[in-house]
Amino acid sequence: MACDRFENRTVTLLRENYAGASVPRLPLGALSWLFLSLTVVAACTWLAFHLRLNLATMGFFYLILIIAAAMRGGFWPASVASVASVLCLNYFFAPPVFSFSISDPANWVALGAFELTALVISRLSDKANDRTAEAMRERRDAERLYQVSLRIFLLNRSSDPGNNLASVIRESFDLKTVVLFDAVSGTTYFAGSSTVEDTSAAEQRARRVFLQDSNEFDSALESWFCVLRVDSRPTGGVALCGRTVRPLVAAALASMCATSFDRFRSFEREYRAEAGRHAEQLRAAVLDALAHQIKTPVATISAASSGLIALGGLSETQTMLMYVLDEQSKKLAEIAPQLLKTAKLDSSELAPRRELLQLSDVVDETIHLLDPHGSGKRLRVSCPNEEMPVLGDRKLISAALVQIVDNAFKYSAPGTPIDIRVQPGGEETTISVRNEGPSIQPSDRERIFERFYRARPAEDGPSGSGLGLSIVRRIVEAHEGRVWFESQAGMTMFFMALPLAPRGDIGAMQAS
Repeated sequence: MACDRFENRTVTLLRENYAGASVPRLPLGALSWLFLSLTVVAACTWLAFHLRLNLATMGFFYLILIIAAAMRGGFWPASVASVASVLCLNYFFAPPVFSFSISDPANWVALGAFELTALVISRLSDKANDRTAEAMRERRDAERLYQVSLRIFLLNRSSDPGNNLASVIRESFDLKTVVLFDAVSGTTYFAGSSTVEDTSAAEQRARRVFLQDSNEFDSALESWFCVLRVDSRPTGGVALCGRTVRPLVAAALASMCATSFDRFRSFEREYRAEAGRHAEQLRAAVLDALAHQIKTPVATISAASSGLIALGGLSETQTMLMYVLDEQSKKLAEIAPQLLKTAKLDSSELAPRRELLQLSDVVDETIHLLDPHGSGKRLRVSCPNEEMPVLGDRKLISAALVQIVDNAFKYSAPGTPIDIRVQPGGEETTISVRNEGPSIQPSDRERIFERFYRARPAEDGPSGSGLGLSIVRRIVEAHEGRVWFESQAGMTMFFMALPLAPRGDIGAMQAS
């Protein structure tokens, strides 16, 4: 009964430690040690009987054999050897000899103490062997994890690590298949020799654990399916198939994969930001030079066309062409100041002329500038009754609002209203501009505020240079504010949030 309880307890512990892994059968080595132990017990019994050794001497000798069997063969060979030893002691050395009956009660106590001691020593030795084997497995797993981390660290940061990650993990842990699913990019990576059906099933399981945000273990497939997390946020899934690994090892591999993907994306963002900074500096220099070089020729063309029209004597066709030339030269002349303004906004010398402003007043002033667009019919303005002032440059804030509203007119459905709201709240005041029309695609949202960048629908829509929103962002950043947008099906809203003026500055300015 005690052995059965111990066996059941051992099975329970193994299941808890290996999350459903099956308990191995008695290995061939243990069976060999069992046979060897019984053979040695029989041989020693025969030799000791002919040497006429007593019960106490043989008890200690058998105990040494049982300890050796427990250390090499495990609990079960040692237990069987202990039972065989007790039977031999009883039959050959405890009077009456050649009988299993015992006449002296003291011999019952001796044999019982012997069997109890043998079982306790066998179990302690078996547990020590298990701890040693577990320590060796942990050491081997630690060495493999170290090799994986080292190889991952040496991967090229500028290339996608997915396929290399899967191959490194599969080779290091001798797995059949490794599947990585990166939810951020929506890409799946494979490594292994499984069939297409098995690989597809593993991919589906990796996607499922990501959606459910929970790890799974399949004992039938000997596979772990773990969630990739960055800052406790699920970012993908990994399938480790073809070999049972410990839960801590599976979790460590999932963490390494998530960190590698996040490291690659961080490097990519850093590279893009650095390239963007160099491109912005070059563009600003080109814009500045172009704006200054274009002013004189444009002014000359405009003056010449206006002069020819004033002199007269031209035919009707010539006059019409001169009017067209004069009109286009004036439009070209308007572009030059915009280029100069953009180059100035990109420079580090931009310093807004701050004053106390009510953003509602700035919105009202800006509306009057937009009358040529028919703003009186389509613009709907909502301002609060009371609001705290901000410190800002009136002209720059108005220019930013003009750019946003002008975009709303360009890309909204004809005849639909454009809502402008001033919303006080917390430590800042927000201006929002809402229009109805095509939404901004997710692929364009990260770059919508870059200079010269135009979203795909906009490329085929109204004409534009792609400078407007970059100017808005530069103006808002110069005021230490925030600019962002929200876009859904049929609706787009842009927001400009500017910090409120400190109360001390309000009092000082009002006093002056």
